[in-house]
Amino acid sequence: MPGPPPIIVWFRDDLRLSDHLALHAAARTGAPVICLYVLDDTVGRPLGGAARWWLAQSLRSLAAGLAAIGGALTLRRGPAAKVIPEVARESDAAALYWNEIAQAPHQALETKLKGSLAKLGVASRSFPGDLLVSPGTIRNKDGRGLRVFTPFWRRVLALGDPPKPLPAPKALRPGPELASDALESFGLEPARPDWAGGLRESWQPGETHAHGRLRNFLKTTARDYASDRDRPDLPGSSRLSPHLRFGEISPRQLWHAARFAAAEDPALASGVEKFLSELGWREFCRHLLFDHPDLATENLQPGFDGFPWKHDAKALAAWQRGRTGYPIVDAGLRELWHSGVMHNRVRMVVASFLVKHLLIDWRQGEEWFWDTLVDADPGSNPANWQWVAGCGADAAPYFRVFNPVLQGEKFDPDGTYVRRWVPELRHLPAKLVHQPWQATPIELASAGVELGHNYPRPLVDHAKGRERALAAYAKIRRG
Repeated sequence: MPGPPPIIVWFRDDLRLSDHLALHAAARTGAPVICLYVLDDTVGRPLGGAARWWLAQSLRSLAAGLAAIGGALTLRRGPAAKVIPEVARESDAAALYWNEIAQAPHQALETKLKGSLAKLGVASRSFPGDLLVSPGTIRNKDGRGLRVFTPFWRRVLALGDPPKPLPAPKALRPGPELASDALESFGLEPARPDWAGGLRESWQPGETHAHGRLRNFLKTTARDYASDRDRPDLPGSSRLSPHLRFGEISPRQLWHAARFAAAEDPALASGVEKFLSELGWREFCRHLLFDHPDLATENLQPGFDGFPWKHDAKALAAWQRGRTGYPIVDAGLRELWHSGVMHNRVRMVVASFLVKHLLIDWRQGEEWFWDTLVDADPGSNPANWQWVAGCGADAAPYFRVFNPVLQGEKFDPDGTYVRRWVPELRHLPAKLVHQPWQATPIELASAGVELGHNYPRPLVDHAKGRERALAAYAKIRRG
């Protein structure tokens, strides 16, 4: 007697086995399960280079995890609206299960798929996705999403704990053998040149490593997270963001693990609360994206549409390469190029420098981060850039211009971070490492620094850059 027809589980930004609602539900039916990933560059924003590298490693990890419980990962490339019905026909599938993505292009695709699958007699079943709260839940009295973080987060907390995470299936009943594209044919990893050496050195993608990193964070870092997270010279951040971006670990898992750890050790309470509020900021940015699908291209505050941005390809290239002459800015951009991440405090300084000191459009910075960050998130990346530029939700006021020297001295007081990423300055004393142009010729010579040769002079004087930024802002305020 033939067995029950298979169920397709469609993986997207949820590359894990545990707390995967669609996979859990499919496994519980006892039917054969086809685990499918479709590389579709036509829906949503195509991934940047660093994120594509991460995706390749994450898919390898997912395939190994599925194989260990009797499953297999089928890879296909092309428009999902076309590929998924093809797989359903090939496999005589009874249903397609997936976790939702609360973003306009993905929702449109899901709606289209439901219709085309229904015509084939294939059922569709979707599950809540990787948000703590559905965007439709938190609205103001006019039915719009909230634009200020603090009341938003208060509303999320008032809803109580999210559902507890689900365990990974212990075993899967394998589906029929299907043709699968080779991962290498996706072209996700760089070859000539292979610029991913720093990424390989810095990261181990995959669900197992995500949980290991979470355990390590709660054991060693969470206690002082509220203060140390602002220090790029200290290992004070969780480094969970790329794992979360690709769904190797879910927000629910982070929430419950952190809450449990704080209950076990009250000394972790303040660090855990700050950590959860950072998770809340990700949530806030995703809710903004739900309401504003053009978040990466359009100012949330239309008053900025007439801002007099400068088109300066030379200054932009110097910023991208970490050659601005401001050590904390250059350290951040070099860290980004090597490791695919940048410390969060430094991200704010680096972004402020581009949009305020150089008057370069925030969208150009956002695009660079999108291409070079392994954790490039479609909500957080543009929302954070708009926040710094002053044109976004809950935005920093435009006249708040970070002083890169003072930021460096405050958050990297001994110059440890700068010396790591800008080694040409490593022999300067701490009092000069954030402002080498203040060193005497003898101090520069003894440190092996030649300003304008092996380290650039500042692209712009801070005070003059600040004045220019405020004048540009005043112009749009008058207009």
